[in-house]
Amino acid sequence: MSGITYVQGDATAPRGKGVKLIAHVCNDLGGWGKGFVLALSRRWPEPESAYRRWHRERSGNDFGLGAVQFVQVDRFTWVANVVGQRGIRTGSKGVPVRYEAIDEGLRKVAVRAAELGASVHMPRIGCGLAGGTWSRVEPLVAERLVSRGIEVTVYDFG
Repeated sequence: MSGITYVQGDATAPRGKGVKLIAHVCNDLGGWGKGFVLALSRRWPEPESAYRRWHRERSGNDFGLGAVQFVQVDRFTWVANVVGQRGIRTGSKGVPVRYEAIDEGLRKVAVRAAELGASVHMPRIGCGLAGGTWSRVEPLVAERLVSRGIEVTVYDFG
């Protein structure tokens, strides 16, 4: 799909100049301990502590499917905690990924990226532990971000 740059590398070390926004998918249970979030936590403590606080205080905020929390980790780098999966396990209701929540989250990421003049960087969101397929997520990335002129880089680790 044109407009998305695919690279081998680590999404926690985004390439290029200017402001960068790293988007990733979180669950709606407050769990942070497997997958891409571990790489984020090795690099910066703020996204995890902010997410855990956001979940803990959810009765008074917007925490839930489709919500996004933006955490600045250095002068030119932000992390977008996108709540895009219901639970953490595949079960009778299928895989945890919720495409409509990722779509809504990406809409919010696009608004913030435009405000910041930022490029967006991500692993193949929703396609690891959440159990989603890139063929379903990629069009959402293209529609919400690329169509607005936002540069997107997707990182395949290793």
